[in-house]
Amino acid sequence: MIYLKISKIESKSTEKKKLRVAAYCRVSTESDEQLDSFEAQKAHYDAWIKIHDNWEFAGLFYDFGVTGTKTEHRDGLQNLLLECKAGRIDYILTKSISRFSRNTTDCISLVRELLDMNIPIYFEKENIDTGSMESELVLSILSGMAQDESRSISENNKWAVHQRFEKGTYKFSYVSFGYMRDKEGFMVIDPKEADTVRFIFQSALNGFGCNKIAKILEERQIPTRKGGKWTSSTVRDILTNEKYYGAAIFQKTYTDENFHRKKNYGEVDSYFIEEHHEPIISKAVFERVKELMKQRALEKRIQSGSDKYQQRYAFSGLIFCGECGDKFRRKTHDSGKEIAWSCRTHIMDKEKCSMKYIRDDMLKAAFVTTMNKLIYSRKQLLLPLYENISIQGSNESSSRIHFIQNELQKLSEKKDTLRKLRAQDIIDSVVFNQEINFIDAQASEYRAELSDLSGKTKDFSELNKLIHFTDKEMMTAFNEEVFCMFVSKIVIVNRNCAEFHLKCGLKVKEAL
Repeated sequence: MIYLKISKIESKSTEKKKLRVAAYCRVSTESDEQLDSFEAQKAHYDAWIKIHDNWEFAGLFYDFGVTGTKTEHRDGLQNLLLECKAGRIDYILTKSISRFSRNTTDCISLVRELLDMNIPIYFEKENIDTGSMESELVLSILSGMAQDESRSISENNKWAVHQRFEKGTYKFSYVSFGYMRDKEGFMVIDPKEADTVRFIFQSALNGFGCNKIAKILEERQIPTRKGGKWTSSTVRDILTNEKYYGAAIFQKTYTDENFHRKKNYGEVDSYFIEEHHEPIISKAVFERVKELMKQRALEKRIQSGSDKYQQRYAFSGLIFCGECGDKFRRKTHDSGKEIAWSCRTHIMDKEKCSMKYIRDDMLKAAFVTTMNKLIYSRKQLLLPLYENISIQGSNESSSRIHFIQNELQKLSEKKDTLRKLRAQDIIDSVVFNQEINFIDAQASEYRAELSDLSGKTKDFSELNKLIHFTDKEMMTAFNEEVFCMFVSKIVIVNRNCAEFHLKCGLKVKEAL
């Protein structure tokens, strides 16, 4: 007889692994109503997952206040995909196709990517489970409908925005540095930031480039709005922003049919409104700075938009030849050890101009001597000159300028009131246009007079600034900031003499 040895193998518990289920929600704005909707969705999915014994909660992923047309800008959706790739999710629940993605191409691409990881999606509203679909046709049609719906909503929103553009009642989503919003949401001046804006424009008028202005702001520890660093591009953006003289350009950018934001080069209508809000600087100052920036760009042969085009030397574009009238260019001699300035005509053809180069250090020394002479002769020369100009009526002109500025401010406030009344349909378009045209004509007359008076009082204000500066000790070294503040140009009379033209109107010759 054969004896068999038999061992009993105990059965193991075969508990079925639970399905790890995640949910995705998206609300398009951060309004209270939408936040309530999000809380309702959150509670809904939490309860839905709990009633399934074979389901395990794997997380709730969500996005607030972002468009559904671009998946790359939705952090919640991107985090969901990362969890899926890490193997921590088996199944996804979402409210509808439009909540998941309104871009047909993105929707199909996401579904395919998840199915490749064996992760289906259930769209509750459309009752579609991608894990049981034999074809992508239904999903493609429905997601296409969602995209059309998005486009329709977008077109309706654009139409409403364009209406506000035309009425001048559109409110910018972001107000520029120097401004803040009042209780009604309109742009008003932020006094502290506005002082910085005025300083930037005044520095540009004094001859400083964007790099230099940014450096001064950093040295003085003047904060940006977001606490970052001042850069040449930040300063340049301020100097080229029409909002600072009270104007506004609407629709500088637009969204194309593929939901990509692009700069508007005339593809769509743009709207320009003057006196849209209270200005921080005058239009005359803005235009003058614009011309200076254009002139520097031409001198340096660098196109607008380049980071280089404000990097310049103190004397750049300011030295003129007394023989031929051409400008001087910066050159280096002796392998860069000696810096000099040469007439451009002389460089090209010595027969046309005989003016030889001038050393940089000699010019700087001559400027220091000039300023020290003015400091020394302050009481004998500058103060009597100041009193003489005052007697001739500069104070009266200043009072008139102040009056005109106040009147322009009142006209601007009247325009704001008219826009509000028009937006509320309290006045019709005919009355609105008549009143606006009358105000514009009045403002134009005031601006013309202001421009004339500003020219007459410019020398007076520059002289006043020079007098304040000369009430101090002698200069011991060249200071670029002081030079740019007071000198409008230098004329090289000959190799032994330079004539400094000061912004107050004085011309001072100094030996080299």
